[in-house]
Amino acid sequence: MRIKGSKNAEKLTRRDFLKSSAITTAGAALTWPTIITSSVLGANAPSNRITIGCIGLGAQGSWTIRGFMSQPGAQVVAICDVDTNHREKAQNAAGLNSKSSYNDFRELLARNDIDAVVVAAPDHWHVPISIAAAKAGKDIYCEKPLTLTIGEGRALCNTVKRYGRVLQTGSQQRSDSRFRFACELVRNGRIGKLHTIRVEIPRNTRPNPLDWQVEEVPKGFDYDMWLGPAPWAPYTKHRCHYEFRFIFDYSGGQITNWGTHYLDIAQWGNGSDYTGPVEIVGRGQFPKDGLFTTATKMNVEYNYA
Repeated sequence: MRIKGSKNAEKLTRRDFLKSSAITTAGAALTWPTIITSSVLGANAPSNRITIGCIGLGAQGSWTIRGFMSQPGAQVVAICDVDTNHREKAQNAAGLNSKSSYNDFRELLARNDIDAVVVAAPDHWHVPISIAAAKAGKDIYCEKPLTLTIGEGRALCNTVKRYGRVLQTGSQQRSDSRFRFACELVRNGRIGKLHTIRVEIPRNTRPNPLDWQVEEVPKGFDYDMWLGPAPWAPYTKHRCHYEFRFIFDYSGGQITNWGTHYLDIAQWGNGSDYTGPVEIVGRGQFPKDGLFTTATKMNVEYNYA
């Protein structure tokens, strides 16, 4: 994957970085979400804790919820997942009772005692849940990829603006000082004039299920709710949880799985966060058989003004 650099990459100083981080960062160094505690801002932290509801409690959601639980300025008060096993584990970890554990995210959003939500459901649910959260008056921390299409992105941004909410998308590398420092060097000309950025993302090592079979939906798993806005499809364990990432109805493959991280850093170093490319040309190889439908190989070129 190649990105041709901008001629006018904006310089990034430490002062600029610290200023922007204080306003927008919800991811702590390396992986944890960062909460700027009330005491730092001069208020009484214990009496002004941010109450959080977590929607989606798989691998990433469980990781994120532990990060918020470790912050003295935040309190996880509700959880939601369509998988009973996920809910029970998170409920025990957060010290909650069954009344604060939900199968349907809309019930969680109806609570008036929740300030913000973490959206870590499968990718095809990110925008519908985030839009519903904004309309319910909640601020939002949504895991990457924030959206799957440009249209979804515009709809979400417009809704967040209309309802005056705060939205942060989760991207660990943005919160890693090593990536920030590298981008700082590039944007301040320490490696010379930037003309080309090459980005390589990991390939999918999960085998495409060529002989997958329709299976019985496991007890305690609300498969219809999991599908949600996606087209109906027969259940197989390979369709859900981690492997949904390689089926276009729910995700975009490795470019939305890992590409969101590395392409984001490329744009950060290029100083093109608010402009983006003027042209995108791409090609890829796609499975002819099996369950997975996303590209197995790709070559994409982004051109910048």
